[in-house]
Amino acid sequence: MLTDHFPPLGLRLRTPRLELRIPSYEDLGQLAEAALGGIHDPDTMPFAEPWTDQPPDRLALGVVQHNLGQLASWTPEDWGLNLVVVHEGSVVGVQDMRGRRFPATRQVDTGSWLGRAHQGRGIGTEMRAAVLHLAFEGLGAVAAVSAAIEGNRASERVSERLGYRPDGINLIELRGSRAVENRYRLTREGWEAHRRVPVTVTGLEPCLPFFGLGDAEGE
Repeated sequence: MLTDHFPPLGLRLRTPRLELRIPSYEDLGQLAEAALGGIHDPDTMPFAEPWTDQPPDRLALGVVQHNLGQLASWTPEDWGLNLVVVHEGSVVGVQDMRGRRFPATRQVDTGSWLGRAHQGRGIGTEMRAAVLHLAFEGLGAVAAVSAAIEGNRASERVSERLGYRPDGINLIELRGSRAVENRYRLTREGWEAHRRVPVTVTGLEPCLPFFGLGDAEGE
């Protein structure tokens, strides 16, 4: 089986409402449709890389290629775990988590997007809580970082609910103008104090070498 050669394909994160997993080809088709259904108001741009500013055909293809590319470029020293978020049997968005030199740094960074039809129901908080559980409980992380374009209150509220603290700013170019990117950091202590969502992780142990780890941390 393919999971014998790439065990992360068998990794599953489950919360009361969601399942997160590396996408199958069918999942990628649903994910492209979710993106085409809209992610944000076209007059705003919540992403540092404005990848949604594309014609529909290029947008859908880009979603598929980006997620396949993350799998193709995976190494234990620099991995990107892109997980589709499944709610009530449908793919509604993506929650990613990345680690660079993770065995040494024990730090991850996260990003996500959620179709507009599914926003405002706490799904964004629940899906990020799932990968934070994987990071801290499953992989032994000591910190998680995230960023949000100034004015993206939905993302900032998720960070606040989960215990992140402000960690400075970046000035970036966005759609031809200067924009402020607010950085946030979550420590293990902060995560412990704000654990609200029950998360179950299955299929982790054979994945550990792919995250640069030799054996389970915190299990």
